[in-house]
Amino acid sequence: MPSAPRPLDATQLGAYFALIEASSLLRHAVEQQLHEAGDLSYVQFQLLATLGDSPAGSRRMTDLADGVVYSRSGLTYQAQTLEKRGLVTRSPSPDDERSVTVTITDAGRAVLADVFPGHVGILEELLFAALSRADVEALADILGRARDHMRQAPPRSAAPRRRRSAAGRTPG
Repeated sequence: MPSAPRPLDATQLGAYFALIEASSLLRHAVEQQLHEAGDLSYVQFQLLATLGDSPAGSRRMTDLADGVVYSRSGLTYQAQTLEKRGLVTRSPSPDDERSVTVTITDAGRAVLADVFPGHVGILEELLFAALSRADVEALADILGRARDHMRQAPPRSAAPRRRRSAAGRTPG
């Protein structure tokens, strides 16, 4: 029988609840701003921003899903919605006909340009205004290490998809 985990101390509990509450407050404000400025959900913004940051403006759907920690089927729906708005295109991957590549369009880049100033403003006002530069650097380091640790055993939606083997399909 596995042993019970040790209880969290008051500092650990406080850090956890502060992180969760700060994340919720920030996400709520960001989602409102994205909806008002670009009629985007947070996931749609993540998808467009990831594509906009890619040198070619394109990524495979499975890589996008892994990066934004979203189900592949849910991200397919979000990509379809963005495609209907003309913000992305979807096409068979040139490397693997079973994969789909998503590419940001000029209209998608224009929506990003519209939402970014307000997005940055929200981050400046709600997150960074209360922190010194040293605090921001420490926060980036701490959260980066926590993220990297969590990515060692990610949920399925954040795990890289296994490739098909020559003998058949591997579970994915």
